[in-house]
Amino acid sequence: MFKRIVILLIGLLAMVAPAAAQSESQGAFFTGNYRNVLLEQGWTEAEIQARIDETWNQLFYGDDNTQRVYYPVGDDMAYVLDVNNNDVRSEGMSYGLMIAVQLDKQAEFDRMWKWTKTYMYQSEGAYSGYFAWHTQPDGTKIDANPASDGEIWFTTALFFAAARWGNGEGIFNYEAEANAILHTMLHKSDNGGGIATNIFDEETKMVVFVPTLGQVSQFTDPSYHTPQYYELWARWAEKDQEYWSEAAAISREFWKLTAHPETGLMPNYAEFTGEPRRWGDYGEFFYADAWRCIMNIALDYSWFAADEWQVEQSDRWLNFFYQQGINAYTSRFEVDGTPANPQHRATGLIATNAVASLVASTPTVSEFVKAFWETPIPSGRYRYYDGLLYMMALLQISGNFRVYDPTL
Repeated sequence: MFKRIVILLIGLLAMVAPAAAQSESQGAFFTGNYRNVLLEQGWTEAEIQARIDETWNQLFYGDDNTQRVYYPVGDDMAYVLDVNNNDVRSEGMSYGLMIAVQLDKQAEFDRMWKWTKTYMYQSEGAYSGYFAWHTQPDGTKIDANPASDGEIWFTTALFFAAARWGNGEGIFNYEAEANAILHTMLHKSDNGGGIATNIFDEETKMVVFVPTLGQVSQFTDPSYHTPQYYELWARWAEKDQEYWSEAAAISREFWKLTAHPETGLMPNYAEFTGEPRRWGDYGEFFYADAWRCIMNIALDYSWFAADEWQVEQSDRWLNFFYQQGINAYTSRFEVDGTPANPQHRATGLIATNAVASLVASTPTVSEFVKAFWETPIPSGRYRYYDGLLYMMALLQISGNFRVYDPTL
C-alpha cells in the first residue's frame, strides 16, 4: 500500500512538473549558451582545448597496455574495453559513442556502432531488439540481457549523430536506429509471455535495473535516471512523446525521494519509492554507479533548468564531500554518510563532483573544479570507468557537451 501511495504522489507531481518546465527558458537547450566553467575560473581556451585533445588521444589512441580503452578491429569496427575485467560492456560502448559524437569524430563513432550492432545487438530470441550488456572482446556474448543505461545512451548518441552528420544507409541511418531502440524500450512486453520486460516499469514509468522478469526489473538504479535525455526524446521520437515527457518529470521527483536529505547521497540501487535496495555487494551503498547521479542532475539543470531543487541538491552533495576533505574523500558510503570499507580515492568521483559546478552555488565549487583539473588523465588498470567519466566531465564543464537537434 505504501508503495502505491508514493507512486501515486510521484505521478501527481509529475503532472504539474512539465508545465513548470515549459515556462522556464534559461537552460542551454533553449538559449544555446553552454557554460564553460573552466574558462570562467581562469583557464584559457588554449589550455582547455589542449586538455580535451590530450584526453581524447590518450584514451582512444594511447599506449595499448596502459592508456587506451578504444581498440580498432579490422578496417571498420572498434570496441571500448573494460580493462579491469577484460570485457566489453554496453555502458562503455554507449559512452564511447557519446564522446565521439560530442567531439565530431564520425569515423570512430561508426566503427563503435558497427561493432555494437554486430556483436551486442540481438535480432532474435528472448531479447530481440535489445543489446547484450556484456561480451568478450571477440564479440562472444557473456550475458544476453541488457543493461538499461546502455540503451538510453545509445539512443541519445544516435539522435545527436543524425543531427551532426545526417542519416546514412542501413545501420548508419542513425535516427531510425534511435527510434527502433525507443520502440523496444516501451513495447517489448506488448505481446506478453516472454522473459524480457520493458526497460521502463509499466506502473511507475521509471527505468528498471534490468528488463528481465523477476526481481531485477522490480527496482531501479538512480544513475540510470536521465530526464535530460527523456526531454529530448519527447521532442524527437516518432511516437510516445507524451510518455517521455512524463517520464522526465517522474525521474526528477524520484531523485528527491532517493537522495538523502542531509548528505544528498543516493544509493547504487533503489526501490521505486526511493529507499536503498540491497542487491549484490553494494546495492544499498553510494558507490560507483551512484557517482554518476550528480552528473545527470547537473546536466539536466544546465540544459533545462526545470527544477530549482537540483541547485539545492548539488550544494548538499558538494558540502558533504567538502566536509570529508577536498583531497581526501573516498568513494563508498552509506547514504547517510557513514564510510563503508574498503575505500579508495576514485578519479571517476572526482570528475563527476566537478560537473556539479554547472549548477551548485556553494563557494567551494572552484575547489572541486581545481581538484579535477589537477587530477591526471586516468591510465593503468582502472582507466576504463574513471577515464570515460573523466572525459565526459571535461566536456561538460568546458561547455562542449551539447544538444544536437536532428529536427533542425
